[in-house]
Amino acid sequence: MTSNSPPKDLIVVSAVCVYDDAGRLLTVRKRGTDKFMHPGGKPEPGETAAEAASRELAEEVGIDVDPAELEPLGSWLAAAANEAATDIEATVFTAPGTWEAHPSAEIAEIRWLDLAAELPDDLAPLLTDHVLPLLAQKQGIRAAGNSASESA
Repeated sequence: MTSNSPPKDLIVVSAVCVYDDAGRLLTVRKRGTDKFMHPGGKPEPGETAAEAASRELAEEVGIDVDPAELEPLGSWLAAAANEAATDIEATVFTAPGTWEAHPSAEIAEIRWLDLAAELPDDLAPLLTDHVLPLLAQKQGIRAAGNSASESA
């Protein structure tokens, strides 16, 4: 039995979770698009996922992090936010520390996302379906760990 829908294209990307000193997550909107996502993009030939993430972070928002300092968060398959009939295979990292960011290259706008607040409806599927649920779970565990250590 065959499907009537055409096969989806696949784009491999690297992305980075970056936080400011208030604990908010950095999201970016690329020119000509309407969805906010992580800074990141496609690896160049010969680049590892971490090298691509580091390069894209510097190019898009002016944050320089050595690829070896990026902490792996996970890898997921998700619907591409801005390309029809396309999936992304995303390797997501977390940048250590806190940062300030400035849009450059193809970035039209940046927005810091308060993970405790109501989420906007213009986020990419990778964020809403995979990364944000994992971050919420990790923060719940971290919060419980902090409470225990603070009361000790």
